Amino acid sequence: MLESLKARISPMLSGVIILKYYLWRAKLAARWYDYPGKKIKVIGVTGTNGKTTTCALVSSIMELSGSKVAEASTVRFKIGSRVWKNNYKMTTITPWHLQSFLARAQRAGCEYAVLEITSHSLSQFRVFGIDFFGAVLTNITRDHLDYHKTLEDYVAAKMKLFEADPFISVINLDDPSSENFLQLISSHQISYSIGSKKAGVRAEKITYTPNTTDFVLVTPKGQAVIKLAIKGKFNIYNALAAAAVAYGLEVSLETIKRGLESVNLVRGRMEEISQGQPFRVIIDYAHTPDAFEKIYEALRPIIKGRIIAVFGATGNRDTGKRPMLSAIASRFADMIILTNEDPYTEDPAEILKQVAGGVDSKKFTRGKNYFQIIDRERAIVKACHTAQAGDLVLITGKGHEEVMAVAHPKNPRLSILAPYNERKVVKRVLAKLKLTAK
Repeated sequence: MLESLKARISPMLSGVIILKYYLWRAKLAARWYDYPGKKIKVIGVTGTNGKTTTCALVSSIMELSGSKVAEASTVRFKIGSRVWKNNYKMTTITPWHLQSFLARAQRAGCEYAVLEITSHSLSQFRVFGIDFFGAVLTNITRDHLDYHKTLEDYVAAKMKLFEADPFISVINLDDPSSENFLQLISSHQISYSIGSKKAGVRAEKITYTPNTTDFVLVTPKGQAVIKLAIKGKFNIYNALAAAAVAYGLEVSLETIKRGLESVNLVRGRMEEISQGQPFRVIIDYAHTPDAFEKIYEALRPIIKGRIIAVFGATGNRDTGKRPMLSAIASRFADMIILTNEDPYTEDPAEILKQVAGGVDSKKFTRGKNYFQIIDRERAIVKACHTAQAGDLVLITGKGHEEVMAVAHPKNPRLSILAPYNERKVVKRVLAKLKLTAK
């Protein structure tokens, strides 16, 4: 009985000590840099999917309104006109890096800082000392349950961004969790939706064309026709979130329109790579069931040929979602190639075995239209060599990233970041394909 009690108490004590360390580190970093997050208008964007694109759209609008803007997202860092890649493999960076970034933005004269905020960062006090001027919710679906354990705890972590009474609170009315967020106090609470007239900002009369996603943006200030260059229904939601922020900041409708329409690519998000091949290749960061569902739903109607899906699942993360990914791909794709995707310290073959649990055995036959190829570049080679005119090779999970998290060769209990650039790999494969064809 004593041993059983020790077994229960020990992890609890360990968790308390770790949280105290996180808080101490965050307080020290904020104090060291003299609390720059209190001297600049910070807009935090949280949610499961869409955060990166929403940040880019908000930045675009605010810059066109005449403001100098800083941005820190999964993909990039930006202070005014200076832009550089986020190669930390961390969406919301450590308190030391974050406070340093905000201090630099303040010194550069930025009026706004747009930050992508994760549930981990909120739970671990990484954003301590920042007075959020705006808080944005994109959506909440299953993710990070290896850390939060339950969806309820995951939602509670996200809500922390809204609990400090931000001046502007922007909430997706169509998300099932929205009721929780709507109950929190904010000086200016703005909801957005596709279709619901209860929302302050909404999209109506949606039309999908080969090059744009068109819709009528409806706000209390009036309406505007938006021709969004980034495709898919999910990007309409991202555009609405950004438009709601800008509306709350009293930006003109014309500027909102120009800001939304000027963004034509977010690196690693629905990014098409063309080397003159007769089929299409798209890379995307999608790695959650919800993101999978949305990207396939967006692409399936516009692809006349086959969809060849190349993906895997991250190691040392929520194992429950692994078969869910392949089950979704089974519904939309014509060929599935499972491959390596940031295994960390896990056995890649074991990860693929778990992902394979959701493959529809009635539709897919191993060796015919379903393959497991651990080496990611070889998997992409297989997909591109198989693709024909009119087909789509959809490669998900890595997107913009330029590293792969793998086990240390000498100590497999530790992981290292090995160089891996999906864009360069795809371009190399397609270049070799053209040479072979000649």
